[in-house]
Amino acid sequence: MALSVRDQVKYWGVAAAVFVLALWFLGDVILPFVLGGAIAYFLDPVADRLQRMGASRALAVSLITLGALMVFVLMALLVIPTLVQQSLALIDTAPQFFNKFQQVLTERFPAIVDENSTLRQSLIAVGETIRERGGEVLNSLLSSAASLLNVVLLFVIVPVVAFYLLYDWDRMVGRIDELLPRDHAPVIRRLAGEIDQTLASFIRGMGTVCLILGTYYAVALMLVGLQFGLVVGALAGLITFIPYVGALVGGALAIGLALFQFWGDWVSIGLVVAIFVAGQVAEGNFLTPKLVGSSVGLHPVWLIFALSVFGALFGFVGMLVAVPVAASIGVLARFIVAQYMDSRLYRGLSTRDE
Repeated sequence: MALSVRDQVKYWGVAAAVFVLALWFLGDVILPFVLGGAIAYFLDPVADRLQRMGASRALAVSLITLGALMVFVLMALLVIPTLVQQSLALIDTAPQFFNKFQQVLTERFPAIVDENSTLRQSLIAVGETIRERGGEVLNSLLSSAASLLNVVLLFVIVPVVAFYLLYDWDRMVGRIDELLPRDHAPVIRRLAGEIDQTLASFIRGMGTVCLILGTYYAVALMLVGLQFGLVVGALAGLITFIPYVGALVGGALAIGLALFQFWGDWVSIGLVVAIFVAGQVAEGNFLTPKLVGSSVGLHPVWLIFALSVFGALFGFVGMLVAVPVAASIGVLARFIVAQYMDSRLYRGLSTRDE
């Protein structure tokens, strides 16, 4: 005899509580495994395609690992040192940019010179915060042995976890399918398929969009001659998956840096603006519709809310699992709404089944 609805709700509630508690208490400990699982999920279609072409699973995973290793080595030799150097230089020169900004405002708006001006007091407070906190954060990041050890472990553990998960991915999915409750297996499979479709469209598609836009922004800004163009482009591409945030943050930072560097050279400033306008046009009209699709099922407001809540509660790990959890909740919510609209509670006792 099947379990009652009350018992089922109790068991699924316990499972959800265990998941939340694991995120809460384990935190950064499970970060390498979450990243490894995300990488394996991202690359599983590539391995499946290689298998359809005649390669064994072991050979497919080995080829993918070799390709990823070559890309990482090239980035470590060519991109990462420049990126780190520009990031540190940007942090070091941030107070200088702020002082110049304050001077420009003082020249344009003489009222700021007034010591009793609220705006002047706010600018002074922000400047002191940048000088104090910026140096503290930089020193803590560079001098913390624990942080360095965590980074080393991250680079060692994540590839190993990703390799083994990718190798055993189909076997794990099959095993999980065997453990599904038989009464609900068809419904769970259908919901899991919808969740997988949503995640595949969003994560794989949006990841490709972020990579394309990040590369485009970084290369274009460096060709224009913008200082810290690589950092700004990488940052803009990295956060493009958050609706509107990537364009706003990257565009504001790039245009702000361009105003300080190219003040009076309106052609160069216009080129920086044009780069981000062209990137947004390409993203909205070509990249996102082609690579992500229009029916992903993740509303921008819902996605931002999920990222904010999980990031605040569980830190960086929470932000990583926010998208899968948001997609799962969205699919389950649509399923519950469909069940409700097909029930007597919605249709009423007087409605006859057709």
